[in-house]
This record gives sequence, C-alpha cells and structure tokens, in this order.
Amino acid sequence: MAKTEVRPFGMRDKMGYLFGDFGNDFTFILSSSFLLKFYTDVMGVSAAVVGLVMMIARFVDAFTDVAMGRICDKSKVGKNGKFRPWIRRMCGPVAIASFLIYQSSLAGMPMGFKVAYLFVTYILWGSVFYTSINIPYGSMASAISSEPDDRQSLSSFRTMGGMLAGVIISVGVPLVAYDKLANGDVVLSGTKFTIIAGVFSVLAVGCYMLCYALTTERVTPVVDESKMKNNSIGVMLKNAVTNRSLISIIAASIVMLLAQLTMQAMAGYVYPNYYRNATAQSMASLAMMGGMIVAAIIAKPLARKMGKAELSVLSNVFAGVVCIALFFIRPSNVWVFVALQCLCWLGLGVFSMICWALITDVIDDAELRNGIREDGSVYALYSFARKLGQALSAGLSGALLSMVGYTAETAFESKVTEGIFNISTLIPALGFLLLAAILWFWYPLHKKTVDGNVRKLKALHGDK
Repeated sequence: MAKTEVRPFGMRDKMGYLFGDFGNDFTFILSSSFLLKFYTDVMGVSAAVVGLVMMIARFVDAFTDVAMGRICDKSKVGKNGKFRPWIRRMCGPVAIASFLIYQSSLAGMPMGFKVAYLFVTYILWGSVFYTSINIPYGSMASAISSEPDDRQSLSSFRTMGGMLAGVIISVGVPLVAYDKLANGDVVLSGTKFTIIAGVFSVLAVGCYMLCYALTTERVTPVVDESKMKNNSIGVMLKNAVTNRSLISIIAASIVMLLAQLTMQAMAGYVYPNYYRNATAQSMASLAMMGGMIVAAIIAKPLARKMGKAELSVLSNVFAGVVCIALFFIRPSNVWVFVALQCLCWLGLGVFSMICWALITDVIDDAELRNGIREDGSVYALYSFARKLGQALSAGLSGALLSMVGYTAETAFESKVTEGIFNISTLIPALGFLLLAAILWFWYPLHKKTVDGNVRKLKALHGDK
C-alpha cells in the first residue's frame, strides 16, 4: 500500500467516522427497536408475520452485500477515495426508503397489502440502499489508517456515533410517540411515529454528509490486477469458508446481534407493557449511555493490554451473567430493572467498542492468507452476518411474542407480560454467553497472533 502526502490521521477523521454510524443508526436502530412494535400495534400485523417478513428480506442480502463488496474492491481510487463517494451518492435514497416503511396512514389497508408493503419497503431500505452505503462505510476504516491504535479509535468513535443515535431514538421516541389512555395503558401513536421517522431520515442525511466531509482515505491499496481478475466471487467465497477467523467472527456477529437487538426490540414491550412505564424506557436509554461512556473510556487501554478478543470474552460473560440475574430476581420496581440493565449494557458496550477493530484484524489476516486485499468483500460478508443477526432477532422475537399470545388486544394480560419479561432476559443471556464461547474457543486472532500479523504486513508493505 502506498501512502500519499495527506493530512495526518487525527480527531477530524474520528469525528467524521462517528457521524457515519450516527447516520446509519438513525434508520438501523429505529428499525431494530421499533419496526416490530409499529407493525404489531399500529398496522395490526401479527408479530410472527412481521418477523418472518424481516427474516425473508434479509436473505436477499446474501446477494446484495457480496455484490456491493465486490463493487467496492474493483472500484478505482478517485480523488475523493475509493469508499467515500458512495456515502454521498446513497445517503438520500437510504433515508427516503426508511421513512416510507413507517406510513401509519396505510393502517386501514387490507392485510395482504400491508404485508407486501412492508416487504418491499424493507428490502429497498435494508438490502439495496443501506447496503450500498454501509459496505463502503465499514470498509473505509482500513483505508483511513493502517495503524492498529488508529483503527481501534475509529471502532470506538463509530460505536459512540451509533450510541448517540440510539440514545436519541430510545430516549426521545418513548417520550413523544406514546399516548397514555384513561385506563393507564400506554399505546404507540402511528401519526406521531411517522413524523418521527421523517425527522430521523433528515438527520441521517446530515450526518452522512459530515462523515463524507471530515474523513480522509490515506491508505491506497496497490491492486494486482491479474489477481483481482482471477479472484472471482466463487474463489472469494471459497477463501471465505476456509478462513477460520472470518467464519468465527461471522458466527460471533450473528449471536451478538441476536442478543443486542432482542434487548432493544423487547424494551418496546417490557417497559410499556410489563411495567406500564414508557418514561422508564427513556431513562433506561440514558443509563445505557452512561454504561457505554464508561465502556468507551476503558475499552482501548484494556484492549491494548489484554487483547481485543480476550477482553471481548470477559465483557460478554459479564453481560450474560447480569441477564441471568435479572431473570431470577424479576424486580417489581422498574428502576431496579433499569439499574441492572445498565450493567448489562456496560458489558455489551466494551465489546461494541472493539468489534469493528476485530473485523480489520480479519481483513489483515485474509490478506496474509490470500495475497490480495479484499476490504469490501470481507466486510460485505461480515455485514451480511450482522443482517442475519438482525433478521434472526426480529424473527425470533416475533415468533416468541406470538407464542406467549401477544396481540394488540392481549398486550397487557399478566400471562403475556410475564412471557415478555422472560424473552427480554433469557434470549440476550444465551446470546452473550454463546458469543463469549465463540471468541474464546473458535476465533483464532488473539493478541499474540494479531501483533504478529501487524508486523508482517508492515514488512510486506514497506511501512516504517
């Protein structure tokens, strides 16, 4: 890789990268936290059907994610870099597609139309437009800097950007979007939610443009055209399935999203239905932010000392134990529940600060194995895994909600709300503990190996 004479890596790049995930998560977290709630409570669609639609739609990503990764890898490096131009091109379409999903004015349409509308708009948002901006954005980290510490910083700032969007959504939406009925029930207002979705789409575009303006791609890959030409999708997939580090991080990503997104989605049911307190959902999001801030402070020094994979194992075991404790304690006081969930988010937060740096380690390892740099393709496979995790979370949450008898009419019955509480604690606990096991026993890029790979690549590229 040849480095051009450009502005040194610094805070401007970190803030720009932060704004990228800020923009991403104005639509992604809105979907993962509220799409199931919106379509069950406002549109009147069965939770199991919503979950199934989301799962089916994600399998389209098996094609679109890989295709976008290949497009990125084969793209020429222009004056604005290889990946940044995609952020400018696609920020408008992804924001518009997200807004179209949440049209409460269609609630009175026939059920078949509503299911088809969800399917089409969800695919346009997630499989087409979100893919076309998220794959280049994620791949761009390794082009901003080749230094492990810089990449860890980008991973932390990316997580902070997503966290800020998450706090705005998780704190703001429950305070604004719910109506309290005379009998004390708390219900989601479809009209208010549609307006909220539009506001978030506008904010997403602004964040994406800040990401484009503030970041600089300063690591230019030296592409061997003969190797790239011979490296078909079939060869790339063959390399992928024999790459232990990539396959294990894909498995880890799926179970991590299963745990995290189940917690986020079920928050929309635990607080308004089990505790009948939507305000507590907002305060829980502030507590989550506190846990993530602490995680941001401690993650980098601990990762440097212990290793990213080793610290990830410890943090996920901690989060899993907290979820199990919540299941058995079953606090009647909502604020005790909030406090314990804050501890869980601390454990998850540490891993979140590290996970994006793990994939750059995998990209480096793949280059040493295959003799070719495939940032876009490797990240595309990783992104597809994350979307599978998202889909499995939605599908499982929807199926389990239907199994415990949840509908708009039964939403406050004690048997149903007890089932909601069980889902919100046991599924995340299982995910966190399984994630820790994958990273410890299967994922091979622990500290000693990563440090060795960094030295080999610097020697290969002639870096000082």
